[in-house]
Amino acid sequence: MAKANWAIDVAHSNIEFSVKHMMFSTVRGSFKQFDATVVADPEDLTSAEIEFTIDVASIDTGNNDRDVHLRSADFFDVEKFPKITFQATQIVKTGADQYDVTGDLTLHGVTRSETFKVTFEGQGKDPWGNEKVGFSAQGKLNRSDYGLTWNAALETGGVLVSDQVKFELDIQAAKQA
Repeated sequence: MAKANWAIDVAHSNIEFSVKHMMFSTVRGSFKQFDATVVADPEDLTSAEIEFTIDVASIDTGNNDRDVHLRSADFFDVEKFPKITFQATQIVKTGADQYDVTGDLTLHGVTRSETFKVTFEGQGKDPWGNEKVGFSAQGKLNRSDYGLTWNAALETGGVLVSDQVKFELDIQAAKQA
């Protein structure tokens, strides 16, 4: 298959994250609004062009008070830093349908190189004849690397919110004419 433009199908895609709370429980959340520009041959991502944008204000952890706090200057400061962006700079095939995708991640005004594990999940036509592809991605980062350092010490030792954030993406995209 040749390179083509692919549009993210947000209704069939997810960006989810998890972080340890009080060092022993896990809080999960997601971002509901995001977009990407992808030019790729899904059977060989090594030459793909990928740019991803997340609307930080669309964060949803299932708890409105927590979401308001996460949007505040204590965490994401969405008034000042409304977007998270990622632009791929290198893609290396690591196995059958497996890739390491490295790129510039900009979060909270800080840009760092990060590498994510990406799997090509397959392709096919939907009932209306539209060509679709699926990808999944996993990764983790330290929020303190991006200036997200708010925390509270616990009386029993440790901190309220872990530094490490894990995330998973499930992406469906449609081939554009």
